[in-house]
Amino acid sequence: MDFKGSSIPSSMRKLLVEKLSADFREAVSMRTVAVPTPGDAELFVGINASDINYSAGRYDPSVKPPFDAGFEGVGEVVGLGLSASSQYTVGDTVAYFASGAFAEYTVVPAKESVHVPAAKPEFLTLLVSGATAYIALKRLGELAKGETVLVTAAAGGTGQFAVQFAKRAGCHVIGTCSSDEKAGFLKSIGCDRPINYTAEDLAKTLRKEYPRGIDVAYESVGGSVLEVAVNSLANKGRLIVIGFISGYRSASGIPPFKGGATLPVKLLQKSAAACLYGATGKCTLYL
Repeated sequence: MDFKGSSIPSSMRKLLVEKLSADFREAVSMRTVAVPTPGDAELFVGINASDINYSAGRYDPSVKPPFDAGFEGVGEVVGLGLSASSQYTVGDTVAYFASGAFAEYTVVPAKESVHVPAAKPEFLTLLVSGATAYIALKRLGELAKGETVLVTAAAGGTGQFAVQFAKRAGCHVIGTCSSDEKAGFLKSIGCDRPINYTAEDLAKTLRKEYPRGIDVAYESVGGSVLEVAVNSLANKGRLIVIGFISGYRSASGIPPFKGGATLPVKLLQKSAAACLYGATGKCTLYL
């Protein structure tokens, strides 16, 4: 074991899911536990992350409380297993994807970690949010240069990546957000047309400024926003649903969608496709 003089306490605090609930504060509690010891090929890191759906029991109903909370983290390496010493050194900063991220210290397999420049919030979402946007747009969106892409909740974790990936693909990018401050941020990362939906009517703006329609919609809000995205699709447009955050605090986790019964008809009329991409990596396609 290599700690290189790191001062590691014998106990730490972590969040434990003790009750399934869509209200994360209600689902978790703080517990003081012993600091885990890394074995061969593992890393010791401090982290940040959260996932309301997991604590509500939606991702894997077979998992019963109590269980650790959090999926992705970024932090400093303070201890190494033997084989991990060839890849990392104490003091390195890494991002990782593993369960139990809401703890002051955690043990992570080296193969599930990647180097990052610093322990900053902008690197925290690299593995989950970044990978979601990349896989969804590349494999399902099939972006082509010159296409128009709509990203909802564009200032959020995965939305930021989607904006930048679409822009690098040579597309015209529209991003929805809830404030002028966020609109300014979206412009700074390449968004061509930020739409602050608290100041502008999203549906009317899209109809007026993009009468030909949207080639690809990267949608994570659900409900009425999903309906606007469907109605705004161009002929042969692609709708990628990667979440529905507007419903996560509800009992079912799914927001109401008025156009559910007519969705197949709307897609058929436009020869469009809808892909549902989530934690399982599965996609359902409607033509």
